[in-house]
Amino acid sequence: MEKISTKEQWKIWAHVAAHSFGGPAGQIAVIHKLVVEEKKLISEERFLHALNFCMLLPGPEAQQLATYLGWLMNRWRGGLLAGGLFILPGFLSILILSYLYVLFSHISFVQSLFYGMKPAIIAIVMASLYRISQTSLKSSFYWVMAFMAFVLLFFFNVSFPIVVLSSAFTGMIYGKLVSHHQLFTDVGDIKLPTLSQTFKTMSIWLGLWIAPILLTIAIFGTESTFHSINLFFSKMSMVTFGGAYAALTYVAQKAVEVYGWLQGPEMLDGLAMAETTPGPLIQTVQFVGFMGAYRFPDVTSPYLAAFIGSILATWMTFAPCFLWIFTFAPYVEFIRGQKVFSDALSAITASVVGVIFNLSVWFVLKALFTQSSPVKAFIFDFELPVLSSIDFYATGICAIALIMQFKFKKSLFVILGTCMVLGIIVKLLIPR
Repeated sequence: MEKISTKEQWKIWAHVAAHSFGGPAGQIAVIHKLVVEEKKLISEERFLHALNFCMLLPGPEAQQLATYLGWLMNRWRGGLLAGGLFILPGFLSILILSYLYVLFSHISFVQSLFYGMKPAIIAIVMASLYRISQTSLKSSFYWVMAFMAFVLLFFFNVSFPIVVLSSAFTGMIYGKLVSHHQLFTDVGDIKLPTLSQTFKTMSIWLGLWIAPILLTIAIFGTESTFHSINLFFSKMSMVTFGGAYAALTYVAQKAVEVYGWLQGPEMLDGLAMAETTPGPLIQTVQFVGFMGAYRFPDVTSPYLAAFIGSILATWMTFAPCFLWIFTFAPYVEFIRGQKVFSDALSAITASVVGVIFNLSVWFVLKALFTQSSPVKAFIFDFELPVLSSIDFYATGICAIALIMQFKFKKSLFVILGTCMVLGIIVKLLIPR
């Protein structure tokens, strides 16, 4: 395709950034409508090429799609512009909301808003689960993959990266024995870079990725909260296949149960922030980094520590995205032509259904029950809700959100707005 001016790219990606609400599906639709349908800068076929490539990579696929399309328009300058603008509005929005959260979350009115939001998030996640299951569970094998992923995560507390990698390996074996995927034949011609060029690109972005890690070690040491944030989100960025909800399962369990950076209900609050602001849903990690550094500050001011933690969590999550795109975009045709990648991705996508269901159950435990009891016996390691601790008001709000989502097909903002109003009524107007 022909290169377009930087000014035109600013207009395109600023428009996408301003309208990137509603999770990856809505964001991809916004990009498609503007770039393919209205501007006609990229063909439908080329758009699908890019989308399938980004689905193969760990990380937020919508942000990586924007980065890749920007790269197609003007190589690394276009990729930086597109990917950066996609992140910036969400980063600024959540940064502001995070400060307001720690300053005013004790106020009854603010508490009532988040009280109504949390049950609504359960309905929104369940809707995502339904959409993904419709396209991912193509045979009984993929249903088994989804079920096993849920069992391993919920009942045995198996690490999320292990579930992803084992799913990929199982999918490749299944593909060799049974599967007969239709491969793309429209791979076209592409000028591949030399090995030295690829190594140079990889070295630059790998250096940018790890520079904050080395800097925080030098200043604060390996026992600091900042170093823990760097390592945790770097590891997450390597295994976040299957979209934001899959990754946030891993983040929620580790950040709450292992690091103690925030509490379960606060994780739901962070997700609500990301759902209602522009940018990728995975931007929830920014709130996690913010709260972790705020609670365990490495500098005198917890507010400054929170700001640094917010930047580090965002950097460690998105710097690898630019590494993947700028290094491997020239090889996209080769990757898409290999059956083994297709088989592995199909299995991962199926297991993600189980991952998201696990996230849904985890949210239910945190939002609808005030108490849970741990079960640790033999190889089992999970939590059961204390049934007598159920919050009937929150459960009722969740039921209303589910009805609005599945029966009446209401939009994200209508569901959240309705549930927030119900939260205000319950918390401020009904005697308890």
